[in-house]
Amino acid sequence: MADNIMNYETVALDEEKGALVIINQTQLPNHVEILSLTEIKDIWDAIYLLKVRGAPAIGVAAAIGVYVTANRIEAADYDAFYAEFKKAKDYLASSRPTAVNLFWALDRMEKVVLDNKDKSVADLKTLLHDEAVAIKEEDIWVCKSIGEYGLELIKDGDGILTHCNAGQLATAKYGTALAPIHLGAEKGYKFKVFTDETRPLLQGARLSAFELHSHGIDTTVICDNMASQVMKNGWVQAIFVGCDRVAANGDACNKIGTSGVAILAKYYGIPFYVCAPTSTIDMETEKGEDIPIEERPAHEVTEMWYSKRMAPEGVNVYNPAFDFADNELITGIITEYGIARPPYNESLKEIFEKKKNVNK
Repeated sequence: MADNIMNYETVALDEEKGALVIINQTQLPNHVEILSLTEIKDIWDAIYLLKVRGAPAIGVAAAIGVYVTANRIEAADYDAFYAEFKKAKDYLASSRPTAVNLFWALDRMEKVVLDNKDKSVADLKTLLHDEAVAIKEEDIWVCKSIGEYGLELIKDGDGILTHCNAGQLATAKYGTALAPIHLGAEKGYKFKVFTDETRPLLQGARLSAFELHSHGIDTTVICDNMASQVMKNGWVQAIFVGCDRVAANGDACNKIGTSGVAILAKYYGIPFYVCAPTSTIDMETEKGEDIPIEERPAHEVTEMWYSKRMAPEGVNVYNPAFDFADNELITGIITEYGIARPPYNESLKEIFEKKKNVNK
């Protein structure tokens, strides 16, 4: 077992080598492998294969990755540079379809290029560097702010259930859904956290449990189909989950199984909170049904976690990576600018209005 995973940066820029540096999360918790990536194909693979994962971390990795690629473009003028940049941006955008942060970060990087057509290629590279660094620094502030708002909703000694991993390993620091727990632990709060195993890639068992345990937080791993019993036992006072995209009506798309957790929470009367940076809220997408759902390879279910194949050869496998919690099941959506409450069609607009006013 590695030393404290909380001491590592999930996503970073190696200024000297001009590389995207990430923790290879497919190797956790048994081995901490640090990858230094300079080739765009390796950066694409890292995002697609979930070596870096979690919507905010994907966004930061994409921003740094497209900068690293752009910094190596040899072009004499703006048009030639932009053509190569656009090719790299579109390629990285094809790595994952669901997490809106990927496209948000890449579009933000492209805007830097489009807004500075009068600059030299060298200046454009500097501006892209600064934007990538800013995206990472903003993510740290966003996560801490979400954690502070979330911490107001729970008290010392509470039982908390979470699904998938929306902690430090999914962001630049703190996490989203786990940020209230990490910040509470820093204040001496003693939470009891239940982490759903989370199929198909076991991000709860491998990642959430790993970082929570590393932080000294009381952590119990449960299989996804045990969530109902844990709630029925009265062991859970609140549920915090992250998300990869929130629609304008408040439907929240997250790792497969989140919908079931939300339904159970409604039945047992437990508050269900979605922790969502405004960068994951897609006001152009009307409802959850409009969000593209990634389907992943069958072997992740039938073979990946077993020394021998678990399911019969030739059997059909349905392996969607995400589902969405209907807005009517969500108690609140916690953002860096406050907590949105139903009706979300109105409250999410108010969040963005607050964001606009703060950033004037």
